[in-house]
Amino acid sequence: MKITSYKVTPIAFTDPPLRNASGLHAPYGLRVILELAFEDGLTGISESPCTDGVTESLELVCQGLLGEDPVQFTRLLEKARHLIEIDETRGDAPWDQRVWVHVQSALEVACLDYLGKRFGVRMCDLLGGAARDAVPFGAYLFYKLEGAGGKLGFGKDDRAEGWASARQDEAMDTESIVEQAKAMTEAFGFRSIKLKGGVLPPDDEADAMFALRDAFGPDVPLRLDPNAIWSVETGIRIGRKLDPIQEYLEDPVRGQEAMAEVGKAIESPLATNMCTTSFEDIPR
Repeated sequence: MKITSYKVTPIAFTDPPLRNASGLHAPYGLRVILELAFEDGLTGISESPCTDGVTESLELVCQGLLGEDPVQFTRLLEKARHLIEIDETRGDAPWDQRVWVHVQSALEVACLDYLGKRFGVRMCDLLGGAARDAVPFGAYLFYKLEGAGGKLGFGKDDRAEGWASARQDEAMDTESIVEQAKAMTEAFGFRSIKLKGGVLPPDDEADAMFALRDAFGPDVPLRLDPNAIWSVETGIRIGRKLDPIQEYLEDPVRGQEAMAEVGKAIESPLATNMCTTSFEDIPR
């Protein structure tokens, strides 16, 4: 079951001009696809955020891992760690800027994908078994400028219909966010909604949440994610304001201590993929 070859492929896909706490999405989203081939002819495939650093590091690491056994992943990972220079700085952006975490993730998922094929089991069974039979997808709303992204940039494809047309429209106020939600749920059947915040004044985003509740009713869970751009005071104030209608509040503030302050002061649960992202973040 040794690794015999690999292929690292950067890809770009159309991304509309979506807004978030960091600014504006580029016209293309970038990912990198990792394919590991093994001596029995099977492959393992994964994907990861794509930067020059991630792509170059994957090339270096995979070259050094030829001949390694994916079952012995701890050994494989330890070897990989010594093949590139590792910077543990996460950065201030909403996304994780550490190269190593993306390299590690790509390697692990590719190995698990292969092992699932090799032994004829689901990946979740390799990780201890399924916790549930299904995980429903939710609608993910963004404030956005007009435009389709990609080669059209801020332009629109007038031939588009349905959601392909609606996704090109500007959505920079409460009314247009509700319309975006209606178009998305009609097209895909989503029964929960998340709004990417951190763009407009916090009270305006709270107003959008209440408008979504009015439009969809209490049986459609609502979540708001301002990407940790708020102060503790704002997080508490808006959190309390939204307590009656939100399922949870995601990353209202940055860091564990600030999140703890907000969490103690509001009734809604908090969610995060920003404040605890490595073993170094766990208090000792």
